[in-house]
Amino acid sequence: MIPAGFAVDEVPPPVDADFGFASYHSKTEVKGNVISYTRSFEAKELSVPVSKAEELKKFYRIIYSDERNTAILRPAN
Repeated sequence: MIPAGFAVDEVPPPVDADFGFASYHSKTEVKGNVISYTRSFEAKELSVPVSKAEELKKFYRIIYSDERNTAILRPAN
């Protein structure tokens, strides 16, 4: 819930990352005085070849960055 006396100024952008071997999606929504965050992670392959190591690193960096995003609140007028 959004604390009394505050309003949402900014929420993190949605993320849609699909790398073939796995996908990750997230979104943040404001409904009334509630901020909801949903995300999904789907592993499509149980192992990733060494040739895709850089893609795998990029994929996990996207997730890492998204998980550390924050909503910004401001005092309500």
